[in-house]
Amino acid sequence: MVKDGDPSWKPTFIVKPDGGCQGDGIYLIKDPSDIRLAGILQSRPAVVQEYICKPLLIDKLKFDIRLYVLLKSLDPLEIYIAKDGLSRFCTEPYQEPNPKNLHHVFMHLTNYSLNIHSSNFVHSDSTSTGSKRTFSSILCRLSSKGVDIKKVWSDIISLVIKTVIALTPELKVFYQSDIPVGRPGPTCFQILGFDILLMKNLKPMLLEVNANPSMRIEHEQELSPGVFENVPSLVDEEVKVAVIRDTLRLMDPLKKKRENQSQQPKKPVATNEEPPNSELASPSEGSVDPEAHLPSICLKQVFPKYAKQFNYLRLVDRLANLFIRFLGVKGTMKLGPTGFRTFIRNCKLSSSSLSMASVDILYIDITRRWNSVTLDQRDSGMCLQAFIEACFYLAQRKFKMLPLHEQVASLIDLCEHHLSVLDERRLMCGRSGMSGGRAPYSGPPQEATPSAPLAEGNPTPCANSAHKLPHSRHTLS
Repeated sequence: MVKDGDPSWKPTFIVKPDGGCQGDGIYLIKDPSDIRLAGILQSRPAVVQEYICKPLLIDKLKFDIRLYVLLKSLDPLEIYIAKDGLSRFCTEPYQEPNPKNLHHVFMHLTNYSLNIHSSNFVHSDSTSTGSKRTFSSILCRLSSKGVDIKKVWSDIISLVIKTVIALTPELKVFYQSDIPVGRPGPTCFQILGFDILLMKNLKPMLLEVNANPSMRIEHEQELSPGVFENVPSLVDEEVKVAVIRDTLRLMDPLKKKRENQSQQPKKPVATNEEPPNSELASPSEGSVDPEAHLPSICLKQVFPKYAKQFNYLRLVDRLANLFIRFLGVKGTMKLGPTGFRTFIRNCKLSSSSLSMASVDILYIDITRRWNSVTLDQRDSGMCLQAFIEACFYLAQRKFKMLPLHEQVASLIDLCEHHLSVLDERRLMCGRSGMSGGRAPYSGPPQEATPSAPLAEGNPTPCANSAHKLPHSRHTLS
């Protein structure tokens, strides 16, 4: 369709098998009707992207960047980015794709697990040489050529925040299905691996997000035919050890408790005894910080630090909060018809032009369409994406004269206002002892369909797809 409008457009496509990893099964094609693509899609779904033909080159080689991002918390949203990352190089000088070089994987694919098998692969003896280097060494090199490094970092931070904001709504739904609201549960966090390509104009492009990035700091080296040993990688150790160490420092569940205890003023106690000697003095007085000997933290907070300029993107996140509020059965991830009607009624969205009968028809039509395309058939009901589409439809009906973004924002504001008023009334009723004899509200009636919560302790195998993120969480009890 694009070529019909622009005959000069001659793209190359990169095909990545869904759920694959380490470069397995990736190939390039020039024509969407390529016989390989038509054949493989029947048996193995794939992601097809337009190949970026003009990447930034260093030493005539294409490279990508692996950055580690800590998702510390979903609510409130907290994001940290490691100040350094890995730069992984191809091992064959780059040429733009043509029919003769499409199969040259060492020229086009930056995957470490592929290039390590190339005869040109160079194991790094420093952080700024070889086929795997630190990202900071690349930035230093670019800076020496007059590149605005602050602008590059700013663009990367923006890319990471926008990506995580896009993932957050669905992650929240998965989270509540495992850890229902009101029950004390573990604190969850996740380290994500962002693969980013710098284009020739220094614009960062997101390639993919790894839910389960490798944290190995060693590689196999063949000492003699058939004899291998694991050798530590200087570059991996420099970056990954810092990420793991600082993640544990930030997630330490006892850290806040210790800080609160140290800030509490000590009450003076009258006594005739001799004052304690310095060796037995209170730990809060002159005590040594247990982290004092550790290097400065390498993880930089980017959200909520830069929340002000990105909060306008969190409309779908706010819709997810509404969706979760009206889920009838704890642990489910789909909204039943009663929950959807309760949402409409409590938010006062019905009107003379939108009767409850019309609401039921809307629910049935959208839910049926989404259930026909979704892979998740564990529950019956309305999934998050279907609920979002329904809200967009309602917003367009109610605020016809506004642009779409403002329509949705206005609908959410209206819903949140009515729900806050409802919560205040219930709180006042609770304080007055429920003199009218009515039972306290406990949310919408539960659906008859039993819930099917995610099985814990069964993370999915190696996955590069964003939709599999929730299955590889780490937990601290």
